[in-house]
Order: sequence, then structure tokens, then C-alpha cells
Amino acid sequence: MKTEAFAPAKINLTLHVTGQRADGYHLLDSLVVFADVGDRITVAPSDRMQLTVTGPRSDGVPSDDSNLVMQAAALLADEQKAAITLEKHLPAAAGIGGGSSDAAATLRALSDLWQCSLPDTDQVLSLGADLPVCLTPQAQRMSGIGETLSPVGGLPACDILLVNPGVEVSTPAIFRALTRRTNPPMPISLPDFPTLDMFANWLATQRNDLQPAAVSLQPEIAIVLDAIDASGSLFTAMSGSGATCFGLFPSDGRAANAARAAIAARHPEWWCACGRML
Repeated sequence: MKTEAFAPAKINLTLHVTGQRADGYHLLDSLVVFADVGDRITVAPSDRMQLTVTGPRSDGVPSDDSNLVMQAAALLADEQKAAITLEKHLPAAAGIGGGSSDAAATLRALSDLWQCSLPDTDQVLSLGADLPVCLTPQAQRMSGIGETLSPVGGLPACDILLVNPGVEVSTPAIFRALTRRTNPPMPISLPDFPTLDMFANWLATQRNDLQPAAVSLQPEIAIVLDAIDASGSLFTAMSGSGATCFGLFPSDGRAANAARAAIAARHPEWWCACGRML
């Protein structure tokens, strides 16, 4: 018996760095959504724990215990074993939670396969700040160091264009490059968003506090942002610590696809994908 789980791309529509704890962990306030673009996890009973990585973005992805998928599986594994297949479509270390989403999807799939409960927040947080939010891939407000989550409803439907230029970014280096670590959070209560235009206009008043630092370290990110903006995006920003950037488009399936095709034609070396906000 096989069990499958989808590992969607995670997008930080906002990412406010609001402080830093004594232990060095940064405090965040982020509006997180997911897109129907992502990887796929398949698990099946086996006599040993093993991971096979396939798919168009599998090159360089480890299949040993250094992969978050195997580390997540170890949180649930007791005497049970599973053969895990990761079909990789998202670029790695790209600011869209690829590894964390894969690990969270693995936990959901193994929970179904073995009929056991998911680990608690503290356990999954030990694997990374994005693990808890990726366990439930829906719009959420994420704060603290990633452990405080609250669902966000009422967001307007939209398409999302994702573009990654393939440049390496170091999350620790970006945090070190921050000029300020104590910034205002989002409003305590988020407003209502009857239309996508109103939502995009509100997002424009918010921030990704990591974006300026990332651009200073990798100027090509600014070129990506300009390309998305020029394609007709209603709102454009960088997700997470980059280098993936995104644009929001009406949910008609046409505008985002046209933008993706135009950008891919001009920059065939970039990774481009578009989908619907979940």
C-alpha cells in the first residue's frame, strides 16, 4: 500500500523581523500562503528506511540522513520502516520552503501509512522554523520563531508566479547583513480583503525585511523583481530569504501564464512556475 502527499511551495507574502532572542533566534511575523506548485512524496512499507529522489530538480538533492525528509521520518519511525520517494520539482534552498514542505509532507504521508499521530510543534520545530507552518499548508500567520501559528481566512483568490534566478543565497549571511533587527510587526488584526486589488495594495504597505539584505548580497534578485513587476504583477516581492521572487495575478489562469512565458523566453536560465494560491 502506497500513500502520497503533496509538498506545496510556501510563499512569505510578508516577512517582518521583529526582534532577536538571547539565543540568537530571530523573531518573525509573516503572512504565509501556499501554491499548487510543488514536490510530491510517496511512502510505502519496506524492510528498511530509504529515500529515493527523482524529478526534474533532483540533481544534488541528498538521499541520506542529511535530507530533512529522512530527519522528519525519524521523528515518527519506531520499529516501522518505509521506502520514501521524493519527486522534486521545486528548487532547493530557494526561500519557498522546499525542504521543509517535503519534510512536512513526509510526516503527513507516514502518519497516514502507519496510522499514528503527527509529532508536536516542538519536535518539528527542531528541524527548522518552517516545519510547523508547512504541516498544515494553508494561509497562516506565523510568528515567534515559527511556533506560533493562526489560520488566516478570507484572502482573495489569485494566481502566483514564482521565479528563481538560480543564484545561491545564504540565510545566515542575509540575517548578518540586516541593518535593523527590531522592526514593527503586521497589524494585530489583519483587515478584510474583498478584492485582490485591495489585498495587493495592503501588501505593498508591508515588508520582507530580508529582501534589501538579499539584494545587496545577490543583485540579480533585483533584476528578477523588476522582470516580474514589468510583467503586470499586482504585487511583487521576494519570498523568505530568497532567491525566489513572486508576483500576484488575477485568478484567470491567463495573466500569470503569459508573464511566465514572457520571462522564461527572456531568461531561459531562470526557474519559472505559476499556479493558484491554495
